[in-house]
Amino acid sequence: MNTTEIDGADPRRYAHLTTQRREDPGAVARAAATRIRHRGARSGTQNFIIAADHPARGALSVGSRPMAMADRRDLLDRLRTALANPAVDGILASPDILDDLLLLGALDDKLVFGSMNRGGLSGYVNEFDDRFTGHTAQALAELGADGGKMLTRIALDDPATAATLEATAHAIDALAAHRLIAMVEPFLSGWDNGKVRNDLSADAVIKSVGIASGLGATSAYTWMKLPVVEDMERVMASTTLPTVLLGGDPSGSPEEVFASWAAALALPGVQGLTVGRALLYPPDGDVIGAVATAASLLINSQTSAPAE
Repeated sequence: MNTTEIDGADPRRYAHLTTQRREDPGAVARAAATRIRHRGARSGTQNFIIAADHPARGALSVGSRPMAMADRRDLLDRLRTALANPAVDGILASPDILDDLLLLGALDDKLVFGSMNRGGLSGYVNEFDDRFTGHTAQALAELGADGGKMLTRIALDDPATAATLEATAHAIDALAAHRLIAMVEPFLSGWDNGKVRNDLSADAVIKSVGIASGLGATSAYTWMKLPVVEDMERVMASTTLPTVLLGGDPSGSPEEVFASWAAALALPGVQGLTVGRALLYPPDGDVIGAVATAASLLINSQTSAPAE
């Protein structure tokens, strides 16, 4: 896709998606069946995945912009721009966004991860009751996806955590039955004046990794999706599972953020980046530049073997 094809000033640039959905809903399945598949995650080659599942949880803000991700046309423009960079290996998205990108033909030769639990809505009084309301393992297998991602927030002060952990374990098992990757994003979290706060200390991240790694009957297809925190060496020493780094909604300067990613990418066990808002909505608005800079941080080998 040539990004010059996107006319951001045309309000009807995605009207054909609505027409297709109304008149030919089977087009999504056909697009999934005919797309060119990615060769798969490979040892020695770090993967670069763009994340776009925040709106499905009601999380539309980026930095000081509370409705930054509200315009779906603008979001699709940014996603297509990011995916046009050949260094971007894939997408992590909720079903609605993934279906749009399939209809747009934007996912050829890309890894595809579906977002599975979006029920813990941002700001919801019962946010830790994070139900699996998105992709199922069966649906992802039928789409020819590479795996599914689940947010796994562990709140010791909220009883809803038990049900979320149990549902996560079942999802890991279901994905493993289809030989699909379970990308688990754990946080040790809690309530703070009515808001959910993630503990980003190294000790808390290590504890969350230990808990999440033990979910499910097998960890054969389980990956971790972890924040970049101080003392990342200790965090990565806590697991043998392949790990991708998440971007979150960074508060530091782009230079500081990229430098922290570069340092973490050099650690053993780090499989790559899975980043959304930080690259899709950079402070200077330059999506192409932000994606290119992130891609330049990846460590790749041309002599790698496919993962089993």
